[in-house]
Amino acid sequence: MHENQTSTPADVTMRVPRPMPSAPADATLRMPHPFPPVYAAPRPIRPRLLWIFLSWALFVVLVVAGVGGFAGGLFSTLGDAAPATIFSGGQSVNVALDPADKPAIYAAVDQPTDVRCQLGDGADPRVRLTRPAVSQTVTLNGTTWELMFEAGVPEAGTYQLACEGDGVRFGVGKQLTGAVGMLVGGAVALLALPTVGFLAALIVTIVVLARRSAARRRLA
Repeated sequence: MHENQTSTPADVTMRVPRPMPSAPADATLRMPHPFPPVYAAPRPIRPRLLWIFLSWALFVVLVVAGVGGFAGGLFSTLGDAAPATIFSGGQSVNVALDPADKPAIYAAVDQPTDVRCQLGDGADPRVRLTRPAVSQTVTLNGTTWELMFEAGVPEAGTYQLACEGDGVRFGVGKQLTGAVGMLVGGAVALLALPTVGFLAALIVTIVVLARRSAARRRLA
């Protein structure tokens, strides 16, 4: 009886896996990081451009305020100078006059005509009417009033005024020169406020851009 046996050839080489070298006792094993490294966000450049926007917005506001101040002063001047007491030719009225207001007599006519006025009873030479050195007109509510006489009175009080003129309406108001202070104030506001706003916005723009440029150079 024969047994089947498998014989190993005499020249067969057996390969044994090489053992892994042992790590030193003080060695640190580095494992791959599961996430990419986190980088810090870049710091914003200061100062912000918002300051430039705000400075020019302030300039626009000051321009509007200057125009509004001038327009308000102009309308206030015209409103103060416009006649407050109105009467027709041939009538006599009692009017309150104050020399501090620089009172004046205006006339509204559609065509050239002769006019004549008398202030007071003629007993006091200080109460008088004089022709203006400069022609002045005031247009209000569609009516054009022309300055006819400047009223001179010694003190504030009530005076009788009589005027004559065919188809003429007369009015007692103030001289434009008496209200020139309001007009000058409005003109100053029109010039000063926008100028201050423009210079401030220009300075802020230059400073902000210069500092931002320096900040970029430091971060580079």
